[in-house]
Amino acid sequence: MLNKKIEDITNRIILRSELKRKLYLSQMLSQFNKEFSRAHLNCGNLAHAAAGSESKDKAALEKNIVPNLAIITAYNDMLSAHKTFEHYPENIRKFASQYNAVAQVAGAVPAMCDGVTQGQAGMELSLFSRDVISLSTAIGLSHNMFDGVLCLGICDKIVPGLLIGALKFGHLPTAFVPGGPMQSGISNEEKSKIRQDFAEGKIDRAALLKGESDSYHSPGTCTFYGTANSNQMLMEVMGLQLPGSSFVNPNTRLRELLNEEVVKIIAQTAIKKSFDATLCNLINEKTIVNGIIGLLATGGSTNHTIHLIAIAKAAGILINWDDFSELSEIIPLLTKVYPNGVADVNHFHAAGGMGFVINTLLENGLLHKDVNTILGFGLDRYTKESKIKENKLVWEEGQKKSLNETIIRGVSDPFQAISGIRMMKGNIGRAVMKTSAVESNHMIIEAEAIVFDEQEDLIKAFKNNELNKDFIAVFPFQGPKQNGMPELHQLTPTLTILQKRGFKVGLITDGRMSGASGKVPAAIHVVPEARDGGMISKIQTGDVIVLNAKTGELNCLDHQIINRLARTKDNSNVFGLGRELFFNMRALVSSSEEGASFL
Repeated sequence: MLNKKIEDITNRIILRSELKRKLYLSQMLSQFNKEFSRAHLNCGNLAHAAAGSESKDKAALEKNIVPNLAIITAYNDMLSAHKTFEHYPENIRKFASQYNAVAQVAGAVPAMCDGVTQGQAGMELSLFSRDVISLSTAIGLSHNMFDGVLCLGICDKIVPGLLIGALKFGHLPTAFVPGGPMQSGISNEEKSKIRQDFAEGKIDRAALLKGESDSYHSPGTCTFYGTANSNQMLMEVMGLQLPGSSFVNPNTRLRELLNEEVVKIIAQTAIKKSFDATLCNLINEKTIVNGIIGLLATGGSTNHTIHLIAIAKAAGILINWDDFSELSEIIPLLTKVYPNGVADVNHFHAAGGMGFVINTLLENGLLHKDVNTILGFGLDRYTKESKIKENKLVWEEGQKKSLNETIIRGVSDPFQAISGIRMMKGNIGRAVMKTSAVESNHMIIEAEAIVFDEQEDLIKAFKNNELNKDFIAVFPFQGPKQNGMPELHQLTPTLTILQKRGFKVGLITDGRMSGASGKVPAAIHVVPEARDGGMISKIQTGDVIVLNAKTGELNCLDHQIINRLARTKDNSNVFGLGRELFFNMRALVSSSEEGASFL
């Protein structure tokens, strides 16, 4: 039986979304055509579309006798995760031919690496890249040549952007095709120590670079549980990827067989032409709730408290942080994967992975089972595990018991009774905190604020020995309307060092810390943001702040804060690395709680 609270929250979302969802589905139904979509194109349209194809595919396209699968690729060879997609199109075309279909690369989308732009000016474009990807996806599919969609994307803003764009073509069957994580490098404990040693001046830059390179060393997704791997978790628990496919390493036989299988499924689904199997009917209110639950149960990336809202909106579904907050009270934390623990996603997968997580949640009534997936009806299909037998892909029952309870546990014995993400609120505003990695003795902080303008200011103060005390670092003017809401990961090593020295430290910002948020309590995504005159812009150094992750309290104890004038910070003269091109987007973007979108 489904948990009554989950049922109530889902019904509330259904009621709240009724009008927008009805409009969205009617729009998708109007685009759904019982004939292959090329039937309406004239000869000139078809000739242009087929001109570059091989003769066999050209004949199939022109005669309109087989489905044409659109490939939307986020390939580039700067991102290790997306390097894996280099040869996917040619392989997908080969697989499509085997299953009576054609495949074409319909378009490519930009794919930023936040690991490259951390602490750099280019990070101010990162969040906005999600909506650019959505627009690029729509442009690729706008040729209206296609009967199904295969999305090649893995990392931070890329998967949400692809999904938002694809939802505007929700009348087509759609699947996501992952690339898989790189093999494990040095341990996460060793990597963390190297970073902290560099921050304290104990090692030089060459030693730091070697440590980072030993960690990020080959094609594949970074192995910590940040936004990229949270994306993979989401696509699986929402039924948009094959079961157990998220964390299979690149360049393996199993990876190849899974890729062939997903092409086969979308080709066959396209041939059947069932409206129930299209993307708009896979993504519904129950699927979105399942995505939130998966995020909470695994202590995933806080970026998805923004992205899931934008994804849901694209499907005519309205969710908010209150939904996250109420679900977080009943969903336990089931995993410990770095930065929440020392294991990486390869260890998580080996210990039981997504099949185990989905199974234990379903068994305890904590997920909607009655949903559509790319495999058909029922999420119970996603408790199975993919394996190779006689060089063929087979599906077997997944793990019903954790193979390593330091990494993954069942609902009956969780790491925490309350999930890994907490909603915060008080006179400072509303915010999000990732609590899965925060130790119990660091959950509550009452200390004076120190207000900083930029990350470099805190690092400079640390090097000048000005921060050896309890304090809460406050970073206003880091929100989407001010500068695109960059991630502030430069702060993590320094604040962690101070915490290890025995000081009570915390962070409050209208910016982001993302999936790599660590052991320091951080209230992030604060709304209203400073640019909108939010209370965070009125906090002054010396104000006493209460940051209570157990109760969700986020208050300034100087109640006269409400009478202060809000500070302002000009953002009209921003230039360099293309940031000036995004000025209008900063003006149009919605708040973090509304999905931080300009669409």
